[in-house]
Amino acid sequence: MHTKLTRKKYWITLACVWGLALAFAFAWLAYDNPMHFGTRKFWLIAQRRADALIAMAIVAVCQAMATVAFHTVTNNRILTPSIMGFESLYVAINTATIFFLGAAGLNDARTLPTFLFQMALMVGLSLVLYSWLLINNKHNMHAMLLVGVVIGGGLGSLSTFMQRILTPSEFDVLTARLFGSINNAESDYYPIVIPTVAIVAALLLLNARTLNAISLGNDVSTNLGVNHKGHAIYTLILVSLLMATTTALVGPMTFLGFLVATLAYQFTDTYDRRFIFPMAIGLAFLLLTAAYFLMRHVFAAQGVVSIIIELVGGCAFLFIILRKGRL
Repeated sequence: MHTKLTRKKYWITLACVWGLALAFAFAWLAYDNPMHFGTRKFWLIAQRRADALIAMAIVAVCQAMATVAFHTVTNNRILTPSIMGFESLYVAINTATIFFLGAAGLNDARTLPTFLFQMALMVGLSLVLYSWLLINNKHNMHAMLLVGVVIGGGLGSLSTFMQRILTPSEFDVLTARLFGSINNAESDYYPIVIPTVAIVAALLLLNARTLNAISLGNDVSTNLGVNHKGHAIYTLILVSLLMATTTALVGPMTFLGFLVATLAYQFTDTYDRRFIFPMAIGLAFLLLTAAYFLMRHVFAAQGVVSIIIELVGGCAFLFIILRKGRL
């Protein structure tokens, strides 16, 4: 924030984004509620809707902060954390479940132990890649990302093979599960998910100044006294926890983080992550609350929200790639 005008513009933009997000959040809770405002029945209905709103908030924090932090560590604003294979592993787990246990087994598997197992597998895969990067100084970040792409491709091929053997009805059930949606979230997971996300988000915010140094590159950050590789791996572990949580909770949303991070960079006009993080989270929460509210109450098509977000995010990705001409 170089000038008073820039700072003023930032705070006004941030206030507008969060104001709109909170307005849509309240509308989600109160609009089309058949009971009178303030009555016990009104709040019972609002409480049921609040579970979905909490899922939106969790996804917003996870996707926004993970993507901005990942962009910082990789020094590339085109890549997304999904390149590490989180979503491919999610697809493989769910495909294997219905392949071996059937559609009933997939529905019965929506339990807390299964949720924690999915998270553990995703974080475990990331830790294997990070340890490979840590034990050998010859290995660099981009080589690790390439290994992640290869693993994701292998898991995708395995999933495709199993999906071809499924019956049409089983395939329909699986397809519905593989779309990222807040309807996939179970409130039973919140006592574990909310503290986990809060702690990881706080650690990233506290590490924002170090991320600013890391964004300058290995040589410059080292000259500033920052252990570049150590802090990069520490940040990637936090990113893994956030991405594993949101993917296991609601399913894959590949381009949501990319979309809100790109918008946040445009609106903040600074490289300071202390300012980018709140803007990215606000934009993600606004996008989710507005999309789900409008699609449910205006267009009566709540199920296509993730498809629209992926379409818009994918178009933005292609536009930036074509404009820059490189990754």
